[in-house]
Amino acid sequence: MSFKGLSPILYAGREVWPLVEGGKGVAATNHASSGAWAAAGGIGTVSAVNADSYDPEGKIIPQIYQALTRRERHDELIRYAIDGAVEQVKRAFDISGGKGAININVLWEMGGAQQVLEGVLEKTRGLVSGVTCGAGMPYKLSEIAARFNVNYLPIVSSGRAFRALWKRAYNKVSDLMGAVVYEDPWLAGGHNGLSNAEDPLKPEDPYPRVKSLRDTMRAEGVSDSVPIVMAGGVWFLREWDNWIDNPELGQIAFQFGTRPLLTEESPIPIGWKDHLRTLEPGDVLLHRFSPTGFYSSAVHNPFLRELEARSERQIPYSRVEAGEHTVQLDVGVRGRNFWVASKDRERARGWASQGFTQALRTPDDTVVFITPEDREIIRKDQADCMGCLSHCGFSSWKDHDDYSTGRLADPRSFCIQKTLQDIAHGGDLDRNLMFAGHAAYRFKQDPFYSNNFTPSVKQLVDRILTGD
Repeated sequence: MSFKGLSPILYAGREVWPLVEGGKGVAATNHASSGAWAAAGGIGTVSAVNADSYDPEGKIIPQIYQALTRRERHDELIRYAIDGAVEQVKRAFDISGGKGAININVLWEMGGAQQVLEGVLEKTRGLVSGVTCGAGMPYKLSEIAARFNVNYLPIVSSGRAFRALWKRAYNKVSDLMGAVVYEDPWLAGGHNGLSNAEDPLKPEDPYPRVKSLRDTMRAEGVSDSVPIVMAGGVWFLREWDNWIDNPELGQIAFQFGTRPLLTEESPIPIGWKDHLRTLEPGDVLLHRFSPTGFYSSAVHNPFLRELEARSERQIPYSRVEAGEHTVQLDVGVRGRNFWVASKDRERARGWASQGFTQALRTPDDTVVFITPEDREIIRKDQADCMGCLSHCGFSSWKDHDDYSTGRLADPRSFCIQKTLQDIAHGGDLDRNLMFAGHAAYRFKQDPFYSNNFTPSVKQLVDRILTGD
């Protein structure tokens, strides 16, 4: 028995519940969770972002890079990514038992995105129903979907973004648009599409934004039967009662990214699952430290607090004496051509006396003060870059042309591949980036999870279908 008004939708030629599993980045969603979600009658999503592959004994193969150059390590990364995602899709499809549907999720801003996507679809023909894709403007998504005859589901945060994609590319492949995912920039976990026109501190109600997206889709001739998937902040369906069967919005589906983290099949380590039960409102931070340049949302842990503190130990400088830059910096830097304001030199001397004795330049004509140990870690991580993004602010890698963004590597950021691989495979929860949606505090409040109960995916889907 499902929550009032919620009925199955037709997707990829089959009836499924309008419940989509969010495809969470590096190894936080895998075959076990997505296969089980599809088996329960929904749309499971395998993450095709550096997915795990396995040795003959079934153990996860650590992604270790042997090559000496970034360019060659990038080729290794693409091979790992294709092998892992293919393995995950095949396993998920087996678990689904032909029920529901299996999508894959890719980030357009990941390194070699097009190569990875084509490589995975080539080797999983007939198994993948659709490709969800965001983080950037994936104009080529529809063209790739057409080549492999799969649905595509662009992720957007506004009607404006949808219109740009539609006009430039998607109108030519309208029949394969399986859905449009509206990812709320103030509620969703991971990277999101907050634009410069929007205030990160002033969340907007998603209803008018989704209505505007539907109005845009209608104006472009897209049928109301193409669902808009509400992603971000969805917990109880009863709270979205006025969205279901609402003629203003057309067909609506709901994406669950955070809730499936705490299931038996979820691949994240037990410590991460336990930590989710302790979160309070406000414990998830919308921040801009990601090397992608996008805003993203993650648990406000010591890892993020250290990045905040690092950026606070920052002063502007110029190479010549000019304006208020009238004194020479005498701590943290080599050479004399660092002119700063006298008040900033005093601050710098104070940081140096606390052990932050090393100054690293940023692309914005500032220097940040860090410890010698942190300097070693930053420099090593930058040197070890394997090109996991199309453009990386932290290492100044670019995945095409001359393989450099042409900007100074930014020590205020971090190696995202390293931290996401580490936390997903049992690394320290305090020293790594822990993505989560802003509703994660509800694990602690929701009686479903009391007494440390961890549901199976089937139990979770059944629970969601009741409205809770």
